[in-house]
Amino acid sequence: MKLFIVAILVAAACAAPSSYPTYEKKYEKDYKYPEIVVTGQSDERNLDGSSQWNYAQSDYTTREESQAQKKMQGVTYDSYGKATYEDVMGNTNKGSSYWVSPEGEKFTLTWTADDAGFQPKGDHLPVAPVHVYELPVAPVHEYELPVAPVHEYELPVAPALPYSRTGPGY
Repeated sequence: MKLFIVAILVAAACAAPSSYPTYEKKYEKDYKYPEIVVTGQSDERNLDGSSQWNYAQSDYTTREESQAQKKMQGVTYDSYGKATYEDVMGNTNKGSSYWVSPEGEKFTLTWTADDAGFQPKGDHLPVAPVHVYELPVAPVHEYELPVAPVHEYELPVAPALPYSRTGPGY
């Protein structure tokens, strides 16, 4: 009987509503951004492997991208590290995006991705600093190297031994 009463109390505690507030409200009265909808969209796929697509939204955000297949130089390595070069088909992508930040700043980003790598361009992208100073040069030492001394002497000559030619043929 005690077990039955404990089970009823646990079930009642689990079924009681929580006093914590729920955050399921999607839009309040003071929500300042309107709902964003897609105003235009296109997508084209071609039999040669190329494609292009774009879209535009009601907040003036746009994006467009095109892709084409291109013959590129591919390299493979065997188990000994020997490189083999061959032509392979690869993708090249070009595209652009435009958007306006919540602060009202306009951004435009264009890019190209091909066998030279990914190359983004935009006024908002950071640029590497340019060094305006001259790089140091190693000092040049101009001095005369010492010359090894030259010894002038005569080598001793061994005295001549008496020599007589004897034997067959003499």
